[in-house]
Amino acid sequence: MAEIIDGKMISSQIKEEVKQGAARLKEAGTTVTLAVIQVGSDPASSVYVGNKKKACEYVGFCSLSYELPEETTEEKLLGLVSELNGRADVNGILVQLPLPGHISEDKVIQMISPDKDVDGFHVNNVGRLNVGEEGFVSCTPAGIIQLLKRSGVAIEGRECVVVGRSNIVGKPMAALLLRENGTVTVCHSRTKNLAEVTRRADILVVAIGKPKFITAEYVKDGAVVVDVGIHRNENGKLCGDVDFDSVAPKASHITPVPGGVGPMTIAMLMANCLQSAERAGRRA
Repeated sequence: MAEIIDGKMISSQIKEEVKQGAARLKEAGTTVTLAVIQVGSDPASSVYVGNKKKACEYVGFCSLSYELPEETTEEKLLGLVSELNGRADVNGILVQLPLPGHISEDKVIQMISPDKDVDGFHVNNVGRLNVGEEGFVSCTPAGIIQLLKRSGVAIEGRECVVVGRSNIVGKPMAALLLRENGTVTVCHSRTKNLAEVTRRADILVVAIGKPKFITAEYVKDGAVVVDVGIHRNENGKLCGDVDFDSVAPKASHITPVPGGVGPMTIAMLMANCLQSAERAGRRA
């Protein structure tokens, strides 16, 4: 049976490290500040925003909250982002997605200063990742690398397969695994003979958005399986993209849902925000 990779425990370790870093900066006169903008009142977004505020409080950050009505214009939102870009006391800017249909998500993301883009979505940060320069990395893939490293999983020289090619998870995940000297294959909806490809993987990262899609036949014996998906099944119970019950007996390590990748995303957001404040201090 696979060893369970405990995302709750590892995310707690990272938050403790961030807390110590924030305390050091506070002693030197800097309070780390994250600005979170939410447009509208999507219930899932409200939960995420609430969790981010709680995490800020826990690690000792100041959190600025901007809750704007659904009818907020694109121009007004871009103006607020521009104002926050110019504030020296703001280290990170996060615009909660999705945005209402009348606002261009891409325009808003690209308006955020790359030096405050703690989500790692700005094209400058995506480019920096791909050419190996210092920048912010999308929080979920960055969290997965930490899960692997802190669980003693070696990446170098291993065959890594990523299922999914989204800009938020699949593509940056592939770039990070490459950076760790993995041999990387990216699969997607047009991949032929998917199970043949995934069965080659020593490390299989699944971000396909289909509940329990990856079953035992897709996994080789002893593989490390990371499940990025989160869904509710017909009984309202949380499950991932991987059929945990059939895959766990074959894998050497596996992330559960919930309690695997999920908690890492906010922990890495906090780590990115601390990094932003530290870099700003070096530039000052």
